Amino acid sequence: MDNRVSAGSAANAFERGRFTGTASEYFGIWIVNVLLTIVTLGIYSAWAKVRRNRYFYGNTVLLGRGFEYHATGKQILVGRLIVFAFIVVANILAAIHPLFSLVTTVLFLIALPWLIVRGLRFNARVTSYRNVRFDFTGTAGGAFVSVMLGSLVAFLSLGLLAPFASRWLNRYIFNNLRYGNRPFHTDPKVGALYGALLVPALMVILGAVMLVGSLVLLLVADPSGGSTEDVALIFLAMYLVVFGLIIIYGLAGLIYRAAVHNIVWSSTRIDGRHVLQSDLSRARYAWIAISNVVVTVLTLGLMRPWAAVRLARYVTEHTAIRIEGEIGEVFTQFEASGTAIGSEYMSMEGLDFGF
Repeated sequence: MDNRVSAGSAANAFERGRFTGTASEYFGIWIVNVLLTIVTLGIYSAWAKVRRNRYFYGNTVLLGRGFEYHATGKQILVGRLIVFAFIVVANILAAIHPLFSLVTTVLFLIALPWLIVRGLRFNARVTSYRNVRFDFTGTAGGAFVSVMLGSLVAFLSLGLLAPFASRWLNRYIFNNLRYGNRPFHTDPKVGALYGALLVPALMVILGAVMLVGSLVLLLVADPSGGSTEDVALIFLAMYLVVFGLIIIYGLAGLIYRAAVHNIVWSSTRIDGRHVLQSDLSRARYAWIAISNVVVTVLTLGLMRPWAAVRLARYVTEHTAIRIEGEIGEVFTQFEASGTAIGSEYMSMEGLDFGF
């Protein structure tokens, strides 16, 4: 993001978001959530998610105001019980006859696009900003193409068509998102997305060549004729190669994700004129994500609140919006034309899926 980004709220200038939460504050919420979830055998996890989201949404501040999360623990629990009941029934039927396993799998794949839409719509409708709720108007057919078919295309092409999958997914989500009755619109260019893929692809190719090449050299250079020690060494080397490939692929994925985030958000408009922008550093984002995992594992999970706040603060502070017009007048228009979504929308079960 260039030097037009300011801390003020002047019209026609980019305004960065701020995250006002702290690790110490969130630790208190997190530890209570963990303990109550354990004591209640997982039932409290629905209310734990509500407390967590309300904290992070409320501390994500844009133009001086935080977001709000309106879901209830009961809604989340009902949604999870529905999914749990389906899994139980599917396993019982599979135990009765193997053919039922195939039937339930097919039924799940048919229902998955609908579940995705319900999840996106639920998460949008329980989120508000300045007393105006968000909404999602996508269809199950769109979810099938953009999420399921897009993922399959990216996988079968070994990532070569991942930019198309990224474009389909983000266009589906953003172009069906509403703030009140005002639409979002994004149109990330395929060329830019392939530019985002270049560095991660080179990382994967060079890393695979180096690791696999090292293994081949080890096999060729085995002078012992296959002693027990050397066979064990070869197997160890093979495991290290697989582990190294996973690490490289994960790092490349993080770098690609940050680049796509920048491209998509920076091509997004609200109501056709209010511009979003993101300037995540790919290297910094990957470092934060990886070091968060390492620190969390080494502290047996106790540093998880610090890691979550650290990542949220970085992403929020590198996201900005430019409002075209006087801010107060613009949001008065938003509130007048897109007041809070009716209470009937809030009766949905919490079938929430994260992307």
